[in-house]
Amino acid sequence: MNSRVNNEKSKSISELKINNYQDFCQALMICGFTVGGANPEGIFSLCSRFTDLICWHTANPETDPWEWRMRVLDEQADIAYGKVFFKKSGYITKEWIPYFLSVRRKGESLEEAYLEGTISNMAKRIYELIEEHKCLAFHDIKKLGNFSKEDNYRFEKALNELQMKMYITMCGRKQKTNRYGEGYGWNSTVFCTTEEYWGEELCQLADQIKVSEAEEKIREHILILNPNAEEKKIRKFIYG
Repeated sequence: MNSRVNNEKSKSISELKINNYQDFCQALMICGFTVGGANPEGIFSLCSRFTDLICWHTANPETDPWEWRMRVLDEQADIAYGKVFFKKSGYITKEWIPYFLSVRRKGESLEEAYLEGTISNMAKRIYELIEEHKCLAFHDIKKLGNFSKEDNYRFEKALNELQMKMYITMCGRKQKTNRYGEGYGWNSTVFCTTEEYWGEELCQLADQIKVSEAEEKIREHILILNPNAEEKKIRKFIYG
């Protein structure tokens, strides 16, 4: 029975067609999660459901997937975007956040993870700044933390580390401002803690889900999205 239902779900997902932003959001709510770009790791990407109407880097908010990254953060209350899969970008819906939080954080606070040695000192410094200020742009984190150019590599690595462990997430973008309060230059990514983005209640729910249960739930769904996914890649996708 379950096999038949799963096959029907897989067939339904394979028939999805994405012509614009609204199609993408609706498809994502059905699929639950997807890598942000192509699918070289062989798990799942909604890019494979794009029609010829979709075109990257045109700045058209309806048909350019590059624009959708920030649109979901600005307009949707039930989708997160960030570097969460294979140290690359991806989307996860609210429904699946507790399961990924369970396997990625294993019920540990940032401080506990740091004491266990699974979070670096650089990541801890960045996290504490973001937690203190509720949300911070990339350039403001560097300024407030007095991070130098020599810190660039470790700084970027730590930001990815915090996203992959799901202690922080992207929440928007912001320009630098001059002394007159005028914006200039390119937009910079803004980060907040996962608790700030989703709320404490959802994060507490994740703590009640056993890691093994969360892993199996995600694995089962991956195999609905892609019955040919390899176990080694599935595990890497789940645990980061």
